[in-house]
Amino acid sequence: MSLRINSDCPNFVTDTTEGKIDFHDWIGDDWAILFSHPKNFTPVCTTELGYVAKLKPEFDKRSCKVIGLSVDSVDDHKSWSADIEQTQGYAVNYPLIGDTKLKVAKLYDMLPEGAGDTCEGRTAADNATVRSVFIIGPDKKIKATLTYPMTTGRNFDEVLRLLDSCQLTSKHTVATPANWQNGDDVIIPPAVSDEAAKEKFPDGWKSPKPYLRITKQPSN
Repeated sequence: MSLRINSDCPNFVTDTTEGKIDFHDWIGDDWAILFSHPKNFTPVCTTELGYVAKLKPEFDKRSCKVIGLSVDSVDDHKSWSADIEQTQGYAVNYPLIGDTKLKVAKLYDMLPEGAGDTCEGRTAADNATVRSVFIIGPDKKIKATLTYPMTTGRNFDEVLRLLDSCQLTSKHTVATPANWQNGDDVIIPPAVSDEAAKEKFPDGWKSPKPYLRITKQPSN
């Protein structure tokens, strides 16, 4: 199953470090971020899990739930969590999915169907493609995806920025320019006519080119 932006987010029922969940029920009316790891006790992922724990209050402010996945058992996750707290200074404060049968990794197109049906005997290199981030909206559709190689730690400040953009543009008919940060000016998309823009953006806009209209970020 190939997943793209605006694809329906596949549902699943699974065990986590915080008990069994139905993924769609767990998301509820919130946003969600699912981020995956090829294997427990790997160095780059250890730093990532700790940093996400540090950032969790920021995700909470945005009504966004965070959940991790690693191709290992829930019991192994709990042991790994102790290492993460010791080395990164932050305890894991969100659920981690146990994916011992590779079901979620396959469901989200991170491993091929022919990858087998157990995590036993698999190395991080075997699971190298399980290094993705999915931003999911309250409508249970995928709003953004990112995939990194094992050698590069993910920039979760960027994930937070991307979430801000997704939330803003889902509420208002705007787009965000390169390197945009929350509060910066935004772009009026070409699909909005000048006549419609006058109603939506009564404070006006700057237009260095006819197709490039820059206005203040909507405040509500």
